[in-house]
Amino acid sequence: MKLGNLKPAKGATKSRKRVGRGPGSGHGGTATAGHKGQKARTGKSLRAWFEGGQMPLQRRLPKRGFTNIHAKAAEFVNVSDLAEVEGDPITAEVLQARGLINDASVRLKVLGDGEVTRAVTVRAHAFSASAKEKIEAAGGKVEVIVVPKRPKRYKKKNAAARK
Repeated sequence: MKLGNLKPAKGATKSRKRVGRGPGSGHGGTATAGHKGQKARTGKSLRAWFEGGQMPLQRRLPKRGFTNIHAKAAEFVNVSDLAEVEGDPITAEVLQARGLINDASVRLKVLGDGEVTRAVTVRAHAFSASAKEKIEAAGGKVEVIVVPKRPKRYKKKNAAARK
């Protein structure tokens, strides 16, 4: 047996459909595109999700939820993570260097999941009640970083223009 003698099994291959080659082929005339309509025209290409001009599904479905544009970015760390950190005091920069938070420039909140065994000083913007309790019970100290609020800008009201 030689490679030149090999043939596919009977019924394994099928000749392609040759459309638009006259009426004798059985696929002449409309070339299997049907009569008229958008899909019968030359250059037809419709996206899979196109619905013929009716309101598309993604626009018929209701929107859910919203994004709060006033939300302040924050990082969170648990009390159990503080036990692994060496050094004192524990700040956002120290936690970022250890890979426990991603961004040291945003607000840091300490949560009370886990236990702390040694006395540590922790500087953060906020503490949960249980985290504060656990740190102080271990002999540690909690230091809250206070960020001053930006003063509100008031518009001057022109009383003369109202009259």
